[in-house]
Amino acid sequence: MNYQQITLHKKRERSVIHRHPWLFSGAVAHSTAKTDGEIVQVRDFDKNILGYGFFSNKSQIVCRMFDWSNAERTFDLSYWKEKIALAIGLRKEIIDQKNTTTHRLLHAEGDFIPGIIADVYGEVIVLQILTAGTKSILPQLIEAFTAHGFQYIYLKHKQSSSNIEGVQLKSGWLTNERNTSVEVLEHGVKFLVDVEEGQKTGFFIDQRDNRKLLQELSKDKTVLNTFSYSGGFSVYALAGGAKEVHSVDISASAIEQGDRNVALNAGSFSGKHESKVQDCFDYLSEMPENFYDLIVLDPPAFAKHARAVANASQGYKQINLKAFKKIKPGGIVFTFSCSQNISKELFQKIVFGAAADARRNVRIIQQLHQPADHPVNIYHPEGEYLKGLVLWVE
Repeated sequence: MNYQQITLHKKRERSVIHRHPWLFSGAVAHSTAKTDGEIVQVRDFDKNILGYGFFSNKSQIVCRMFDWSNAERTFDLSYWKEKIALAIGLRKEIIDQKNTTTHRLLHAEGDFIPGIIADVYGEVIVLQILTAGTKSILPQLIEAFTAHGFQYIYLKHKQSSSNIEGVQLKSGWLTNERNTSVEVLEHGVKFLVDVEEGQKTGFFIDQRDNRKLLQELSKDKTVLNTFSYSGGFSVYALAGGAKEVHSVDISASAIEQGDRNVALNAGSFSGKHESKVQDCFDYLSEMPENFYDLIVLDPPAFAKHARAVANASQGYKQINLKAFKKIKPGGIVFTFSCSQNISKELFQKIVFGAAADARRNVRIIQQLHQPADHPVNIYHPEGEYLKGLVLWVE
C-alpha cells in the first residue's frame, strides 16, 4: 500500500532510530500527509524508510509512531489482531486472572499502539480513543477485540483528547449492550465499577498493587484515606484488619460509590468504616493530632500541563506537610502523584520539603509505581506517570 510520506531534516532521525514514538513538527522537512489520523511513512533526509505512524496536523507531535519497519508494508486487520494478541499474552503472564478480573489490556505507547487505552472489567472492555490515528482504525480495532473474545465493548470519550487533536466521539456501546455497572475482583477483593459514570475508564486500576501493599500494613491501624474516590484503599485497609477507616472526598457521588464497595465486602472484615464529604485540604487541616496510624494521600493530577507544575508542587507539599504534622509517631504515609509533568525526582523533592517543614524524621521504606499491566515502553520513559512513596514518620 502506498502511504503518504514525512521526510525529516538532515540529522534529525536519531529519536526515530532510537524508537521514541513521538515525532515533533520541528524535525520535519517535508510532508505529503493531509488527513489527520492517516498512517504515514517516515523517511530520513536520504529517503530511507524509518517506520510508520499516525499523522496529526493539530498537535506539535506531528506523528505518533507504532512501527519501525524499514520496508514497505501494509497495516491490515491481521496486524492489529497480532498487536492485541501480544498484549493479551503479557497480561496472562503477569496477572492471576482468577482472583483479578480487571486490568489494563492496552497502555498506549506502552503496548506500541499510541493513542488508545483499553481496560478490562470482567466481560467488558472499555476504550479511550485519544488521537485521530486510533480513531481512524477504530473499526479494525473493534473487529480485532471481538475476534479475541470481547463481546461487550464500551467507548468512553475523554475530553482532553478532543482538545489535543480535535477527536470527537460519543461515549456508548460499540458492540453488544449490557448494564454499565460491573462487579469485578481485584486480588480477591470485590468492587462495583460504573464504566459509564466512573472516573477514567471506571476505576483506578493503576493502584492495584499499591492497595495490596497497604492491606498488608493495615492490621489494627486507624487509617485515613483522602481523595478516596470509590474507596479502593479503604476496602483494602479493612480487608487487612484495620480497626477503623475514614474515607474523605469532596464528591458525594464518590463517597456513595465507596460506601457501596465497603458494603460489598463487609462480610470479610470487622473494622469500622466512616465516610465524609469534605474538601481533603480542609479535612487534613482540621483533623486531630496523633489520631491516625496510616494516611493515604492519593489526589487527582494537580499538574495536567507543564504550566501548572509550580502550583501543583505547592498542592502536593501542603497535603504532605499537613499529614506529617499530625500523624501518630511511628505512622505510615502513602503519598502519590499521578501528574505526568511531575517527575519522580521532583516529587521526592516536594515531599522532602514538606518533611523538613514539619521537622520530623521521615524515612522512605518503599517506592511505588504503576503495575505491570501499565508497561512503560523503554524508549518512551514519559509513559511512567504514577509515582508514590511509603514513608515512616517518627
